[in-house]
Amino acid sequence: MKVSIEQLTFKTIIGILPFERVKKQTVIIDIFFEYKFSKKDKDFIDYSEVATLVKKTMNKEKFELIEDAILTLKQILTKQFKLLNLQIKITKPTILKNCIVGVSN
Repeated sequence: MKVSIEQLTFKTIIGILPFERVKKQTVIIDIFFEYKFSKKDKDFIDYSEVATLVKKTMNKEKFELIEDAILTLKQILTKQFKLLNLQIKITKPTILKNCIVGVSN
């Protein structure tokens, strides 16, 4: 099965600039993954648990670099939920006035 969690939006501390270390800013996270679904075993991924874990991790870790956030989230999500082909995009929509900045793997 293929799952997408798109536009997961919340405020968190992320960034290396001095003001980013004290004031929360909006991030938008898109997550795409696959997993082996078995109706017989009722083996499924609860996407609300995935979204909650992402938000909790981001708020706890207060990452400096988006790249570090993506690597950490990939490691945690893959281990906890046994996800395949996990792709994550983190966007900071308000950091620059004339564009939207994001990083993906």
